[in-house]
Parts: sequence; C-alpha cells; structure tokens
Amino acid sequence: MEDDVASTGRHALKVFPLLKTLRTYSRAKFLADIRAALNVALLDFPQGMAYALIAGLPVQIGIFCSSLASITGPIFASSRFVMLGPTNATAVMLLSAFLTLNYTPEQAVVALPFLLLLVGTFMIIGAFLRVASMVQYISRSVITGYITAAALLIIVNQLKTVLGLHVPPAGTLAESVYNLACGLSGVQWSALATGLLTLAIYLPLKRCAKGLPNIAITLIIVSALSAWAQRYGFEVEMLKPILAGSWPLSLPQVSWGGIHELSNAALAVAFLSLLESSSIAKTLAAKAGDRVDLNQQMLSMGAANFACAFGSGMAVSGSLTRSVLNFESGAKTAVSSVMSGFLLIAGLFLLGKYVGYIPRPALAALVIMVGVSLINRDNIAVMVKTSKSDATVFFVTLGGGMLLPLDTAIYLGAAVSIVFFLRKAARPELKEITFDEKGALVDMDEPEARPEIAIVHVEGDLFFASSDLLLDQMRHLVEHPNQRAIVLRMRNAHHLDATVAITLKELIAFARSKNCAILVSGAHAEVERIFRKSGLMEVLGEEQFFPFDPTNVNLSTRYALKRAQVLTGIESADITIFAADKT
Repeated sequence: MEDDVASTGRHALKVFPLLKTLRTYSRAKFLADIRAALNVALLDFPQGMAYALIAGLPVQIGIFCSSLASITGPIFASSRFVMLGPTNATAVMLLSAFLTLNYTPEQAVVALPFLLLLVGTFMIIGAFLRVASMVQYISRSVITGYITAAALLIIVNQLKTVLGLHVPPAGTLAESVYNLACGLSGVQWSALATGLLTLAIYLPLKRCAKGLPNIAITLIIVSALSAWAQRYGFEVEMLKPILAGSWPLSLPQVSWGGIHELSNAALAVAFLSLLESSSIAKTLAAKAGDRVDLNQQMLSMGAANFACAFGSGMAVSGSLTRSVLNFESGAKTAVSSVMSGFLLIAGLFLLGKYVGYIPRPALAALVIMVGVSLINRDNIAVMVKTSKSDATVFFVTLGGGMLLPLDTAIYLGAAVSIVFFLRKAARPELKEITFDEKGALVDMDEPEARPEIAIVHVEGDLFFASSDLLLDQMRHLVEHPNQRAIVLRMRNAHHLDATVAITLKELIAFARSKNCAILVSGAHAEVERIFRKSGLMEVLGEEQFFPFDPTNVNLSTRYALKRAQVLTGIESADITIFAADKT
C-alpha cells in the first residue's frame, strides 16, 4: 500500500499529500507511472473533445479541463488511481443546466468559469465540513437512474449532429425528442453517411482490438477518408482546429445575479461529482488494498474546478474509464495523473491543428456509442427486481431525468432515496417473544392475557423520524388494563435527540395516567447524557433509571425488574419480552 493513501477515519485534511509521495519516489515508480500516463493520455485526448461536445461547448475546453484537472487534482488527492477531468455525467449536467437557463453556446462559455468557481467553493467547503460520508445514504438506484436518463439525453442530442440537423436545443429529454422528430425532414445524407462509416470502423475495432486506443484510431481513419472524399465534392461539417499557443485564461464574472442563476446547477454538479468519484475511489481502493479519504478526494476536485475556472476548462469529476485504465496500466502513484496532464498539453501543441480535419458527425457518432455503453442493463435489472424501494427510486430518478432538467432529477431521486432510508431506519416495530418447550426464544402469535410487566427492547437509531411510531406502539401497550410496568431496555439504542426526549416525556406522563410505570435499563453513556440534558431524567426519576453495567450485560435489567415489582406490588408478576423488529 502506498504511504500517501489516507485513512477513512476522521483525520484532518492534508494540504499537499503528494509531497509525501515524492519523498519516496523511485525510478521504478516513474517508469510504471509514465507507461500508465501515456495510455490514459491517448484515451483522454479524444474523450475530452467528446465530453465537451456533449456539454455543447467548444471541443478544446474538454482537453483544457483534462490537462488542468490531471495536474492539479493529485496535489490534494487521497486516491492514487482516480483520474479527474470531464465525464459523461457532469457534461450532461452542464448541457441540461445551460439549456434550462436558455443560454446560447456563447453565453454558456462566458458563464462557465463562474459556475466552476461555485462548484469548487461548494466542494472545498464540503470537504472541510466532512460531508462526504453523506453519500452512504444515497442508493445506487439514484446513480443508475440518473446515468440511464443522461445516456438517453446524450444519444438524442448527438443524433441531430449525426443527421446534420440544426434544431432548437432543449433542456429535457422529452423536449429534445420532440425537436428532433420535427426536424427529420432536413436530414443531410453526407453527415449520416459519415456517422455510419464511423460506426462501421469503430465497432469491429472495439470488438477485436480492445487494448488499442480505438476512439483515436477511428477518428484518424475517418478524417483521412473524409479529406479524400472532399476532392469529389463530399462536404461535411468539421471541427475547428485547436491552437494551443492561444490557450486563453478565463476570469469568472462574479455577480449576485450569477449566484442566483447558477448556484443550483453548481450544487447539483458538485453533488453528482461527489457521488461519481466516491464510487470510483472506493472500488479501486478495495482492489488495491488501499484506504481512501473521500473528503480529501472532495478537496482535490474542488481545487481542480478552481484551476479549470481560470484555465478555460469545464466541470471536473472522477472518470471511471480513465481511472480504471490508469489502475490496469500499473500506475504506482498519483504522479501518473500529473504526467498524463502534461502529455495532453504536449499533444495540444503537436496535434491541435489537425483537429480541424475531424468530421463533426464522426465525433458525434462515437459519443452516441459512449451513451449506449452507459445503459447498464444488468444494473437496471438488479434495481428493478431486488426490492420495491430500489425500483421506485430508479424509476422516479429516470422519469425525472426524462421529463425534468437533470439537476432536478438527481435531487428528486436523492430525496426519495433518503425518505426510504429514514422509513426503514425509523420503524421500531415491537414483537413479542416467549420461550418454547426447549427453552429457546420464539415468536408468540397472540398472548392469551397481557402480562403485568413487559420488557421492550429498543434498538437501533432512535431519532426524530422514529418518535411518532415509538409513541404509538408504546401507547398501545400502556393502554392494556393488565399492563402495570414497562422496562425500556435501551442498551442498543443510539442517536437520541430532542424530539425523542419530548416523546418519552409524553409517554411517561401518559403511562402514569394509566397507572403504568416506565423504567429504563441498560442505558449507555450517550443515552444517559441525553436524559440528563433534556430534563427527561427528572421526569422519569433516578430510581427508575438503571445504566448499563459492562461487567454483566443483564444486571441492569434484573435491577429494573426488581424495581418494577416494588412499584407494582406484585412479587410474582408475569413477565414478557418485546424486541424491536427493524425489518
């Protein structure tokens, strides 16, 4: 394991973790990193152009972004494998955001630096607030639904370029499909022929030569054939050449109006990038036996977005394809990413002018294939078949992505995912158990008569979302005329809050009105602290509270039962046990 890989614990963020790597850098690591960097750069150059095309931006912005993010990101990163730069997910989010705001391509280019500045700010603040742990509450169904909707939007938006159409842009998939259908009468057959030729070359290469940079090879072949066909009057729209020598700096135009317009899109991009990069970083770290600090990764993405804001780039996230290629190519340290960034800059100076020979429909056809590859039928099948909640989250996110702007769709999916999580975490169902003839604990179908003393196991997260259910179920027990005392066994109860404290006060008052005593046993230090700070201990009474004894886990409950017998005046009371059923 590399020394520069951070822990997942609550450690302080490191300012320049790459310095620790450089102190122990060796020739062997350099050779491994430069090989991986070359492989990644060969893929990154055409991919960067493709992602810029997806976002509706000039293709050079994608390459500028890849090079800047690859160089600046590793300076702050925790993972040694994750490659930062433009991705499908962030590119489609940018496209949707700018179309929703009715920005022209020129207005989008002007607004982009300030948007990136906001994204970087959100990420850096989030890293210091350590919010990366929040991703555990967002199910994979959200990501799968979003990626599927984004893939469909990519395909539809690039189809118009392959068909040579000039139709109005749209911010949603449904509107894009409608505009495409309305413009089909204006298909340019030369553009369609170029797109089909591109696929005829790319698909066999992808199937038979998986180890080669097939996207780059396909573009070279199609560009050469198009240049030859132009001699015979074959005309097709070309990309504009990239002049690396005139790489512009971009100064964000800061304004209150811009914050109002762009903050929602910036927050959505930051949130999506965190989800995407976290998944990639954890997967590769697990394969390599590393440990990764997701907040440190968030800091690195924030820094990379800042660099792109001033260097004419686009939104930054972790790239799955380039990160996996970096890992499989044998990269040893994050220096491979830095090397890849400098190789991209060299490629701009050497090859930038030749980009003008690439037919626009050819690149669009390859982008469509990227979109098709994003639709993971296996993952979709798992989401749909596993549980109703997973299927609901997936279809809500997918439907939102088809009918609404993508930033709204991912918020909608995340909200539904959190609601299902809270619903599962906040259902302290009570189940009565008893002993069978062999002395084993079994479920009791229906007790003949309510016992005088009950033990209720309160387990798991007991917070505001579970308070109403807990009160309702406990009131049901208290209301039975035979119930004289209830012992709340709280050894495994966690995360009590003010709402639960108020609920328990109401429960104690209601129980006393029904001549039923409430006692607490097995409470650990966190529970006792909440009881005392909230004033709940005064309402309950110190003599009804029995803290957890680590020397004997059942001793506090034994004492509580003896106290219950004293309070009820029943020496040989019937006793039953209730356990929290979280299913």
